[in-house]
Amino acid sequence: MKRDWKRYHPPQELAEVFSKNPDVQVISTTQELFDLACGDAKSRTFEVSYNVPGISKVVDATVIRVRNGISANYPSPYMRRRDPDAMLIGDEEPTDHLTFASVYGYPFSELRQRTFDWLAENPLICYGYVTGKAGIGRDALVVAPANAGFFGFGLALLQGIIAYEDLSDDFNPASVIYVAPTFRYTDLKGKQVVVHHRRPGMHEVFSYSLYPGPSAKKAAYSILLNQGEQEGWVTAHCSTVRVVTPYDNSVTIMHEGSSGAGKSEMLEYPHREDDGRLLYGENLVTGEKRLHEQPRTCILHPVTDDMGLCHPSIQTNGKLVVTDAEDAWFVRTNHITHYGTDLNLERLTAEPPEPILFININAAPDGIALIWDHVMDAPNKRCPNPRVIVPRRIMQNVVEGPVEVDIRSFGFRTPPCTTEKPTYGIVGFFHILPPALAWLWRLASPRGFDNPSIVETTGLTSEGVGSYWAFATGKRTTHANYLLEQFINCPNTCYVLTPNQHVGAWKVGFMPQWLMREYLARRGNARFTPEQLRPSRCALLGEYPHQINIEGRSFSRWFFAVESQPEVGEDAYDHGSEILYHFFHKVLSEYDWNGLTDLGRQILQCCFDRGSVDDYKSLISF
Repeated sequence: MKRDWKRYHPPQELAEVFSKNPDVQVISTTQELFDLACGDAKSRTFEVSYNVPGISKVVDATVIRVRNGISANYPSPYMRRRDPDAMLIGDEEPTDHLTFASVYGYPFSELRQRTFDWLAENPLICYGYVTGKAGIGRDALVVAPANAGFFGFGLALLQGIIAYEDLSDDFNPASVIYVAPTFRYTDLKGKQVVVHHRRPGMHEVFSYSLYPGPSAKKAAYSILLNQGEQEGWVTAHCSTVRVVTPYDNSVTIMHEGSSGAGKSEMLEYPHREDDGRLLYGENLVTGEKRLHEQPRTCILHPVTDDMGLCHPSIQTNGKLVVTDAEDAWFVRTNHITHYGTDLNLERLTAEPPEPILFININAAPDGIALIWDHVMDAPNKRCPNPRVIVPRRIMQNVVEGPVEVDIRSFGFRTPPCTTEKPTYGIVGFFHILPPALAWLWRLASPRGFDNPSIVETTGLTSEGVGSYWAFATGKRTTHANYLLEQFINCPNTCYVLTPNQHVGAWKVGFMPQWLMREYLARRGNARFTPEQLRPSRCALLGEYPHQINIEGRSFSRWFFAVESQPEVGEDAYDHGSEILYHFFHKVLSEYDWNGLTDLGRQILQCCFDRGSVDDYKSLISF
């Protein structure tokens, strides 16, 4: 029996598209999308291509059916990671983002109508889902070309899908994601563009590219953020993990940060050398290596990978509470470059209990896609953004439902810093931040060094409020105020800053956050007595622990006080400090100070006045 699209109660414009289109396939399960990914259930390879006026045939992606799922790849290296400027606003609602009209010189209403015309003339797929979580999010629809089944499959894994048989009579979509790839070539100068068109009761997202980062995953995130902006709550850009020590102590850590800041890595076990030791530093000047012996690490119980709902209905007194806003996780694997790097994730993705989606991963028809076998952007240059979408229900030890956050950490990609080449790579293994300063880091949200997830940017750039500003459609200051309210209302949550990639002259990868996790879980929290901490030479970095021991082994002070490294010294450190202050001052000046609360303005002024750590402590004290 043919499924009736009218049961989804689509908005008027979409109903008109469906009425004109004789080839609309209503989808009920991820298995149907998996079968469509290669054109049909029997095919092993498929070319996602379109006939574009004036250009002829263009190939957007190639899809291969493998024994562990689907592998999708893009001919263009530009399409293999997110363009940070992909999002544009196509309406006249309040926003601090670029509008479509300001970039392309004509009203979005024109392209919107032509998009509907194109959708009416091409075979389509459609299905329903719920944004975020049932009871918090809202009903939603996806409409895409039928030959982009892999795209629909990925979004259905990430956000779920409502079976046609389970569709309630009161299904009422508050958002629609429209996918129309050809306009990237005809109208949008080849760019990844996602246009948001908001109106009362309806949030339309027009995705003009088939890379699912901005067009599917972040589109759903934007819809949630817009809902939260209207209702007074936030969906945090974070991973969350419950850490259980060998002594059965349990601590929950929420890790935030811009793309590449270590959110997915916070859910991974530390990578070991062949002899079982942990390589936590390699000096780029002397070649010296530092290794840590630790027979047992903590057990990880993952909670969220990238999107954490912080809804008032699930909050408790004293601690932030989060619950996962997704059904699957979009895991980057660029740091997994050979067999045996991360046996848990490799095993799970090589032999998953259900098909999964690989992106930017080499594969052969009927073979096995392996997360360390990345496609090449150029000879001897791996794609920096290989991905795999893993349903959370198949993850080991996954935690269902809301959790209280004990430690809220922020990740930051840092370059090498030496006397010869001073940079902002002056952040120690981890720093303790007072709440006011922790809030400032989320307003600034630096992308940092060598970001693997987005197309190349120069210098130290920002992803803004909460590190999710690239996906929020409204006003910066509104979100800044919501975040500050969180910090004020959570006196029992602690705040930590941790870098990855480099600490001064030492290459460290993600070891700082892994070792921070091991240490703070064993302590039970990130609360130190005054004599256990030292103020950082740069006040923006808060304080650092005078000494730490993990399983009886100490770590050198120069991994925390970077100016003590002989390859760095105080002058290079101070140069890096100036870079950070210049960056913070530039970013914070973009906020509407008049729209901030009185406390928010005081905290920003403290930064401009180069206040001390004690000054920040006095602004929010419990």
